[in-house]
Amino acid sequence: MIREVLKVMAISGAITALIPLGLILSQPVKPLESVGPTLNFDGILQGNDGPLIPPPPAESVAMRDGYALQIRSYENGEGALIVLVHGSGWNGLQFSQLAPQLRGTVLVPDLRGHGAQPGRRGDVDYIGQLEDDLADLITAKATPGQKVVLIGHSSGGGLVVRFAGGKHKDLMDHAVLLAPFLHHSAPTMRPRSGGWAQPLIRRIIALSMLNGVGITAWNHLTAIQFKMPTEVLEGPLGHLATTSNSFRLNQSYAPRSDYINDIRGLPNFLLLAGERDEAFVADAYPPLMEAETDMGHYQILAGLGHLDLVDAPQTLGAIQGFLDGI
Repeated sequence: MIREVLKVMAISGAITALIPLGLILSQPVKPLESVGPTLNFDGILQGNDGPLIPPPPAESVAMRDGYALQIRSYENGEGALIVLVHGSGWNGLQFSQLAPQLRGTVLVPDLRGHGAQPGRRGDVDYIGQLEDDLADLITAKATPGQKVVLIGHSSGGGLVVRFAGGKHKDLMDHAVLLAPFLHHSAPTMRPRSGGWAQPLIRRIIALSMLNGVGITAWNHLTAIQFKMPTEVLEGPLGHLATTSNSFRLNQSYAPRSDYINDIRGLPNFLLLAGERDEAFVADAYPPLMEAETDMGHYQILAGLGHLDLVDAPQTLGAIQGFLDGI
């Protein structure tokens, strides 16, 4: 009798495993069409008139596993330690205009999996490694008593929200969220982030099922692709683009499935979004987040889209005003 029960359990387990594997195999990775909607990269392509000063050369900071995280440092007088967290697909050069204008010690990392020395482009070792990297960077660079401010754009903003809900949250004193990704089911979402994000839904479902029973062997598989314009890929910095994320990097970059709980963990924060944001519904941020926390300050900036938000004078003014209040 026991042998028969064990046999049934083994068959049931095999069938359970075959379902997600079938979903994965049913959705292979294919090149994205270059046509169709995506984010407006005009500002990046035109250089936004160039950075105020050339970005400093990258330096290395050793992470707990020995990985050499690449960062650019700006010593802009006394003030907080400010860490600028870039969005999906690009790297710390996204902040070449903003970083020199913020008062304090400003650090701009190329997150693991990104930039000129990514390790494995579009991948990390485990879910949560980006949080650990930020914690290691803060621990290595913050001076005693110095306030720490994390500023993140898009998925980088999502990572800041995730950080607030995780084990390292006490390392962050304040946050600035620039049009952050919150969750695929959040009311802030537009379909496929305005055409930019192309999630492989069946793969994500399958890998989530496997992770739910402790199977992580396939977490390196691609889970999302990004529609980077050909003009960017063929431009002088096209080799720095990251056009897809593994499942474990994609999970690491975003708030947890219970994203509301991560929002509740945020310290005093400023949220900025452009009225014309192509990826997210700007007006949906305040009602969603105000219902969960009273720590936020919100500004919807007229005339701005998702990417040009970062370098807009209104954004700089709002961030400086927020930092002055720290």
